[in-house]
Amino acid sequence: MSTITASPVTMAKLLSRHEVAEGTTAFRFEKPSNWTFKSGQYLDMTLLDPLETDAEGNVRSFSIASTPHEDTLMVATRMRDTAFKRVLDTMPLSSAVKIEGPSGSLTLHNNVKRTAVFLAGGIGITPFRSLVFRAAKEKLPHRIFLFYSNRRPEDAPFLDELQALERENPNYKLIASMTEMSKSQRLWQGEAGLIDKETLARHLKDAVSPVYYVAGPPEMVKGLKTMISEAGVDDDDIRAEEFAGY
Repeated sequence: MSTITASPVTMAKLLSRHEVAEGTTAFRFEKPSNWTFKSGQYLDMTLLDPLETDAEGNVRSFSIASTPHEDTLMVATRMRDTAFKRVLDTMPLSSAVKIEGPSGSLTLHNNVKRTAVFLAGGIGITPFRSLVFRAAKEKLPHRIFLFYSNRRPEDAPFLDELQALERENPNYKLIASMTEMSKSQRLWQGEAGLIDKETLARHLKDAVSPVYYVAGPPEMVKGLKTMISEAGVDDDDIRAEEFAGY
């Protein structure tokens, strides 16, 4: 008879917060010494005795944006006007939250000969930030393509550091695309428009038996999964995570 092992529960103190894109904030927490995770996983965070609450409650799931080798635990989120987000944005540093997990299986495949294709939309970048920085730190031999879609560069969390990472890891390629540059105040010389089959085909000509990972808003995830499936990719080679509500 099998038993279900409960995820560990622990406390973590808020160390810092900073804006990583317009309307998006990253929060760094103390990483408990007995708490481990794999890049691509997520955690459940519970606010303790918050000053306010609403119908959405005091618990949220966040992909872990930091890597296991970093000293702190980082999550990032769009700052919607909810009680949870308001409390998280204003609570004093050193305040504790409850952390449960990790959970999820959006982790990098083991076969280093197969190409990893990451498809991210907006805040769906968080698990992929952890994955690509882990790959660079550990000098993993996987070939990695990260397709990253946003409305404008101003809306793209971690964009600058993801671009800079190409200089550190020759096996990693970032293909960032903007869909509403007419509303941007920044120059942009990268891709424009949505991630589509033509964009993928243009960049993945030499990809070997690719495994696809998709994360972002539900409609985007569903659309990309359908597009990839219709291109003949087996469902076993598509891994997805929807970011609903943020």
